[in-house]
Amino acid sequence: MIKRIDHIAILLPELDSGTGFWAEALGLPIEKTEHVAQQKVNIAFLPVGESHIELLEPTDEESGVAAYLQKRGPGLHHICLEVDNIEETLTRLKEANIPLIDEQPIVDKNGKKLAFIHPKGTGGVLVELYQFGSD
Repeated sequence: MIKRIDHIAILLPELDSGTGFWAEALGLPIEKTEHVAQQKVNIAFLPVGESHIELLEPTDEESGVAAYLQKRGPGLHHICLEVDNIEETLTRLKEANIPLIDEQPIVDKNGKKLAFIHPKGTGGVLVELYQFGSD
């Protein structure tokens, strides 16, 4: 079951180029910034209600995120949905022949499970699934 939109990720060549609009003009606070070495990105988290805007900056020109930026330019990168059971959700998507980037969830350093759905199966939008904790 889908619980909520966790975040919407905006890809930028550098974080500073996005904070002028999102933080300064709109007045969204930057809750925290983080370097995610595994994904080769820096992230700024800006809360919006129970969701976040995530500003992404590639840290390695050879990364998938940098290639995405080169090919498509800055803008919407993905939408992340929180789910109650990521394994069941992935199984349901596989049974529906939806192409997946990650057929098994990845577990991050905080124990959060995540997986990406290929844009070919979603109408052109990269979708990330999250499951927090073991619920």
